[in-house]
Amino acid sequence: MSKLRLTLACWDYDRTRALADGRVQPEGIDLNFLPLHVEETFFRMLRNREFDVAEMSLSSYCVSLMRDDPAFVAIPVFPSRFFRHSCIFVSARSGIREPKDLIGKRFGVPEYQMTAPVWIRGILSDEYGVAPTSVRYFSGGEEEPGRDEKLKLSLPPEFSVTPIGPTQTLSQMLADGEIDALHTARTPSTFYSRPDDVRRLFPDFVPVEKDYYRRTGIFPIMHVVAIRRSVYEANRWIAQSLFKAFCEAQALTYQNLAVTSAMTSMLPWQVAAVEEARAELGDDWWPYGFAKNRTVLDTFLRYHHEQGLSARRLQPEELFAAETFEAFKI
Repeated sequence: MSKLRLTLACWDYDRTRALADGRVQPEGIDLNFLPLHVEETFFRMLRNREFDVAEMSLSSYCVSLMRDDPAFVAIPVFPSRFFRHSCIFVSARSGIREPKDLIGKRFGVPEYQMTAPVWIRGILSDEYGVAPTSVRYFSGGEEEPGRDEKLKLSLPPEFSVTPIGPTQTLSQMLADGEIDALHTARTPSTFYSRPDDVRRLFPDFVPVEKDYYRRTGIFPIMHVVAIRRSVYEANRWIAQSLFKAFCEAQALTYQNLAVTSAMTSMLPWQVAAVEEARAELGDDWWPYGFAKNRTVLDTFLRYHHEQGLSARRLQPEELFAAETFEAFKI
């Protein structure tokens, strides 16, 4: 009997590699895995719905749920997580020395609705009193001119978001002092090429991020896995099949990272990094599934609403296919 042919677009993560090379095969599915960079995957899925299944920005997915006819449904698989204190960059000309100095400043952002900036704005508000409405945002390409929001936004008037010029880039503007700060998912090139002009707000960010996790229990989720709703509605069983396969692929990665006879990555202190992750975040330091992530998701959804990106505060249960909330027991 033939299997259902599905195309999955997802970056080449260690935790998804077993799906890409066929060591893990979702039940009933012939998977065509496309290892695309995240920006390309997001753009093509959100604009053109080109794939059956795709890695997707958590924020963009939430924005899509605000539409009259939502195009996607997600499963509780989180291929990307990231502590984002390291991703706030400031211009040396700005006079910014600590978070409270950001108030009233000009803040660059590639896209206002990106997941990383949503987390950063929320953390700055909760932890340091920098309200999302207290800065002016300037959006556009970080390294290439002409970047637009992938999804049309309708923000409340208290949020000031202005596109930069057609030949400008945020990376260059930050170094030149035309914007005071930048929050982004990618390190701007001028952080390396012009180190005297661009620096991190938190230069020693790892202790700051560890302290944040110890106090909040939050390891920020960046991406989910989304299925085109029409494909899901025609084959409701694929949500559980895909979820199980992603979990199996991730389990292999956990096993490989635990091997000490030969390292599976090119990180010279991989063994120490794994032991540190376990000590700080527990054995399952990158959890999939709904229950283990409800608090993280609820915090993000609060930020999303507070920042004008969702007209109402979504509930975590609204994000995922119902079939992924429970599994059979014997």
